[in-house]
Amino acid sequence: MQNTHATSWQHLNELLFAETWNEKIGRFRSAFAYRGLSDVQYPLSTTLMRLGGDFKLLEQHLLRNFAKYAHRNMVSDESMWHWLSVAQHHGLPTRLLDWTHSPLVALHFATCNTDKYDVDGAIWAINYEQCHNFLPKEYRQTLVNEGANTFTTSLLSTVCSSLQELSGHNVPPFVLFFEPPSMDDRIINQYALFSVMSDATVSGEQWAERYPELCKKIVIPAELKWEVRDKLDQSNITERVLFPGLDGLSKWLSRHYSPKSNEFR
Repeated sequence: MQNTHATSWQHLNELLFAETWNEKIGRFRSAFAYRGLSDVQYPLSTTLMRLGGDFKLLEQHLLRNFAKYAHRNMVSDESMWHWLSVAQHHGLPTRLLDWTHSPLVALHFATCNTDKYDVDGAIWAINYEQCHNFLPKEYRQTLVNEGANTFTTSLLSTVCSSLQELSGHNVPPFVLFFEPPSMDDRIINQYALFSVMSDATVSGEQWAERYPELCKKIVIPAELKWEVRDKLDQSNITERVLFPGLDGLSKWLSRHYSPKSNEFR
């Protein structure tokens, strides 16, 4: 796996947009999913894993009860993948991981926590199109038939209707990426997509060790974070945009007007 330290804002942008040229169409079209972490030591573990204990056995109970109690408020689509997306979006522990198509949105999440400015951050990038080459045949064929490079919840439902079915393939653990429904402006503005592992007990790092050629990790040195943050703010990549509403506005203003030094906090 590529593991590169950015040395400047310019170098960081070069790393983020590397390998995004698509020769077939003569355009820049990235096949990478990006995930920003404020601490380089943070693992690619799901919220389900972080529950601890025998979390795999709890997964179905969590989702079943979420759907039962949330039904009055949601949803027009009854598919498991739609329910799972809604649950992840609202903080239920799941086997999903949040990613974005936008390297700058990922950069926001790597630099929005000013309490972590004394440690290096990181951007993970995974080539989701190449990941899908390792899917079971029926999944790959579904994408080919649709002329798509990633799944939607409705498309994924045509080939897999449950987490038990996803876990039941007699192949090495695989990861697939799908785009959640545009349930609110937050999903849209963050250019979001989710990854899901066929085996809920396999972490992102464990998978990356098996397919290192599909992954890269860009380290953002602590001393570069303030410059990155200020330039993202100037580019309007902020909580106000990514979390529309008064909560996002308040988070942006609080961070934006905080002094650079912590001595007054």
